[in-house]
Amino acid sequence: MNARAVEANRERWGAYPLVVGGALVALVLAVLLGLPYWGGIAMGAVMMLGALARLAGGGRLAVRRKATDVVTLGGLGVVLAVAGIILEFKDHIPM
Repeated sequence: MNARAVEANRERWGAYPLVVGGALVALVLAVLLGLPYWGGIAMGAVMMLGALARLAGGGRLAVRRKATDVVTLGGLGVVLAVAGIILEFKDHIPM
């Protein structure tokens, strides 16, 4: 395989391996270790990293625009991470 084919293959995958690997880590935290809020925080962080990778030019997706992916992944990642933080540390938050 030449260098051009390797580069084209890497661009095609984009941020998806990062998100899948992070989802596996979040699943292990939530299900196997019994830490569901930390799993949510981890998944939110990974989704935000995926949004940054997509913003940086990861992947050549022809179906959606890059801005749509960045806003959707970033927004859902922020909501998931903030919800996990609030639920994990609810005893320390004055209300």
